[in-house]
Amino acid sequence: MLTRVLGERLRPYMAQVAVVVTLLVIQTLGNLFLPNLNADIINNGVVRGNVRYIFQTGALMLGITLVLGAVAIVAVYWASRVSMGVGADVRAAVYGRVQGFSAREMNHFGTPSLVTRNTNDIQQIQLFLQMGLTLMVIAPIMCAGGMIMAIKEGAALSPLLAVAVPVMAAVIGAMLILVVPQFRVMQVKLDRINQVLREQITGVRVIRAFVRNRSEARRFGDANAGLTSTALRVNRVFALALPALMAILNLSSVAVLWFGGRLVSEGSMPIGNLTAFLTYILQILISVMMAVMYFAGVTSKAGFWMAAPLGVICLPLEWVTSVAARCSMGMRSPCAVARSMVESGAAT
Repeated sequence: MLTRVLGERLRPYMAQVAVVVTLLVIQTLGNLFLPNLNADIINNGVVRGNVRYIFQTGALMLGITLVLGAVAIVAVYWASRVSMGVGADVRAAVYGRVQGFSAREMNHFGTPSLVTRNTNDIQQIQLFLQMGLTLMVIAPIMCAGGMIMAIKEGAALSPLLAVAVPVMAAVIGAMLILVVPQFRVMQVKLDRINQVLREQITGVRVIRAFVRNRSEARRFGDANAGLTSTALRVNRVFALALPALMAILNLSSVAVLWFGGRLVSEGSMPIGNLTAFLTYILQILISVMMAVMYFAGVTSKAGFWMAAPLGVICLPLEWVTSVAARCSMGMRSPCAVARSMVESGAAT
């Protein structure tokens, strides 16, 4: 559902998307080339005492860095323009569709849920799209290119990649298994807080007239405490996972230096190649971490569970009516009905 919505809304911006992808490919290839130049400086300049070669190659690296900086600025600018434009279009589509809802359909979706969909959820989709146009273009190229360059610089150390990458993937996978369900629960509790707060603001005069201040304060406190406890559980998982990921990065660096140092001392590997291999393995692990974190964002913030109501709102009115009818017959939530319709192919 989210893929369909974004696919339709991205069509007017395909030229800008092509520009962003091209610039990011150039940026990534340049970043992969810099460690190779650094290795050449060490092997052909520092070791041999060739100062002229050091200055020439260093000037080349400086020029490439300046160009890559300019390319990155332009790429992020256009990625932001695209994501904000798509967000504005989706927000306008949601608003226009909601204006055509009947009272029955409004009751099935719920005003608090609709408010959340048109504010927080679309903001999350904007962030998701901007990250997709940057991180998810860079990460696979960086990972694949980094592996190729790392094997080229030091094939004897390449088995370290076969250990570090699966270990990092296992840690991140365990983290996702724990936090993704909690993110989904957080969305429900966020809707609940919006509902309670909206009811209290709308009926503030009635609450004061019947002296219901304390009970309403307890009602909001319960909703707030539920959201807070879920958020704390998620952050505790991150508090344990992030140091573990950093430990994997640091231990990988130590392993490269340990085994690479022995190869350098034996004369079977130039020291510049060791430095380049260390840089490449860090680039590979960081790109893997970025990619998995991005998919975590897809699942937790902009994934199908949250975007299904949004996607249904963006569909033609007859599909919305069908969702509402199935809700009334089966007493199921709109999100569950939308999911079953998509899985059965009814909403394609």
